[in-house]
Amino acid sequence: MKAPEFWLTGRGPWPAVLAPAGCLYALAGRLRHALTHPADVGVPVICIGNLTAGGTGKTPLAITIAELLRTGGRTPHIVTRGYGGSLTGPVRVDPALHKASETGDEALLLARAAPTWVSRDRVAGAHAAINDGADTLILDDGFQNPALKKDISLVVIDGATGFGNGHVIPAGPLREPVTTGLARADGAVIMGADEKNITADLRARAPGLPVFGARLCPAADTARLSGKAVYGFAGIGRPEKFRATLVEIGCRVTGFRGFADHHVFSAEDIAALRAAADNAGAQLVTTAKDAARMGTEAQDIDVVEIVAELEDASALARCLGISPPS
Repeated sequence: MKAPEFWLTGRGPWPAVLAPAGCLYALAGRLRHALTHPADVGVPVICIGNLTAGGTGKTPLAITIAELLRTGGRTPHIVTRGYGGSLTGPVRVDPALHKASETGDEALLLARAAPTWVSRDRVAGAHAAINDGADTLILDDGFQNPALKKDISLVVIDGATGFGNGHVIPAGPLREPVTTGLARADGAVIMGADEKNITADLRARAPGLPVFGARLCPAADTARLSGKAVYGFAGIGRPEKFRATLVEIGCRVTGFRGFADHHVFSAEDIAALRAAADNAGAQLVTTAKDAARMGTEAQDIDVVEIVAELEDASALARCLGISPPS
C-alpha cells in the first residue's frame, strides 16, 4: 500500500470526510486493549513499535537492539508477525530455506541478526522462542497488539514525517491517537533529523517519557558505490529515503523508481528496471528488504544494507535494563 498524500499534508477534504471512520478505528483499538488480558510469558519482552502505518525504521532498530542485548549478556530472540508471508507459525525462520513469500521480507532480515520466529499468534511465538533458549524477546511491531505482556515498549517515530496529519486510519496514518499510544510507551526513538520538532511535542504530550535519537545509515561496505552510476529502486514505506541514502553514499543517481511498501516484483517489473539501468549505463541497486522479496532474481542487483545507528547507545541500554556497552 502506498500512503495517500493527504496523510502527510492534511490537504483536501478527505481527512474531515474520513474522520468518523478514524474514530471508530480508534474505538475498536481501545476496546481490544480493554477486553484482553495480556499473557505473561516469564521473560522480558521488548516491543519495537510505532504509532503510524508505514516504515519508520523498526526492523533496523530491532536488529541494533538485538546486538545491544547480546553485548549485555542476554540471549534475545525476535518474534514477528511475518507480514506478507503465508506461514502462520510459530516457525523459526531460516534464510537459507525460507522465502519472503513464506515469512515476509522483514523476517528474513531479522533472522540474519538473531533467532527469529514468525507467528501470527504472538503468545505461541513467544513460548516457542523461550523453549528454544531465549531469555529475552524482541517483539518486532505489535505495539497495538495486547495479547502479550510487554515489559518495555519503544515507539519509533520518523523525524521527517512525525505523526502526519494527526488523524487515525483511514483519515490519516495513525494506528491510534497519539496520546493513547504514548501512555503505554516506555520510550520514544526519533529516527533521523527531528524536522517536525517531535521532541518538544513529546515533552508536552508525555512529560518524563525518555526520548532517544537514532538514524538510518548505509553500512560501511557501501563505500564501494561512491562515485558509481546507479539506477535505484525501492518498495519500502518511503522510497525517497533510499534515494537520499544513495546520494549520501556518493552515488551518481541516474534514475530512480519507487514502489509501494512490500511490493511484490513481477518479471515485467524486473525486466523494465534492468532495461532502464542499461539505457542509463548504470548499476541497478536496491535495499536489502527489497532484495529479500526478489530472491534469486536479485543476483545481479547491488544491495545496499541499512543499519540503525543510536545517538546514545548507553542511555538506551540503561532503559532496557542492561549494562551500557563499553
